[in-house]
Amino acid sequence: MAQGDATGDPTQAGEALLVELTDGLMRLTLNRPDRLNAIDPPLAEALLRALERAEDDDAVRAVLLRGAGRVFCAGWDLRERDPGGPEAPSDLGASLEAWMIPLIEELRHIEKPVICAVHGAAAGAGANLALACDITLAARSATFSQAYIAVGLIPDAGGTWFLTHLVGEARARALAMTGAAIDGATAAEWGMIWRAVEDDALEAEAEALARRMAQGPTVALGLTKKAIREAATHGLSVQMEIERGLQREVGRMPDYAEGVAAFFEKRPPRFTGRRR
Repeated sequence: MAQGDATGDPTQAGEALLVELTDGLMRLTLNRPDRLNAIDPPLAEALLRALERAEDDDAVRAVLLRGAGRVFCAGWDLRERDPGGPEAPSDLGASLEAWMIPLIEELRHIEKPVICAVHGAAAGAGANLALACDITLAARSATFSQAYIAVGLIPDAGGTWFLTHLVGEARARALAMTGAAIDGATAAEWGMIWRAVEDDALEAEAEALARRMAQGPTVALGLTKKAIREAATHGLSVQMEIERGLQREVGRMPDYAEGVAAFFEKRPPRFTGRRR
């Protein structure tokens, strides 16, 4: 597996993030297993730059996000937020503004599918990183927790928004205010993630799904993501107008013609992901 930053230069990102691009699929692996893949500024920056590259590079048609070692991500590295440390932060909001808000916004707005595979723990910002992705799979034994309350903080990195929209206010309040962990099967049952799979099947299932997305109609997938994002704040009539405009756009693209031709010829489509 290759390692490096979004430009492919391993001297820039070090080993905090592993980046591999093959056959249109960019695999991003959080690689701080000694710190349970906790997010610090260098990792956040490396991940943001990789996603920006994925957005701009036509060779990238889908992204798979995962973690190395025994957990997905333990959240923000508390060494960066220690009020008693030698470089005690005076404003936690500043670190969110600098790192997590841009990272979550990029995950939500990149017009290419982002698949996430969660094993072990996804805690705090690590849980919300997973929830920001388009399709999240988890091992049945994986755990999701908003662990902030244990150190006297509130959920951030979009946690209050994701929980409320995905599982409803009652469960959102309980999860945020108790910091309770739920397993992958419960997260799927509650609609927090798409699917929970057997632990030993997670890697293969996530890889297969990500490869499928990388071979799909890239623009249509991205605009589907955009339309669903818009639906969170619009009524039906406005949403149908949005659908009309986006359908007009994808209807002029080569992948639509290829998809129809493949349907009539009874063969799998060969999508290119190109706009023209």
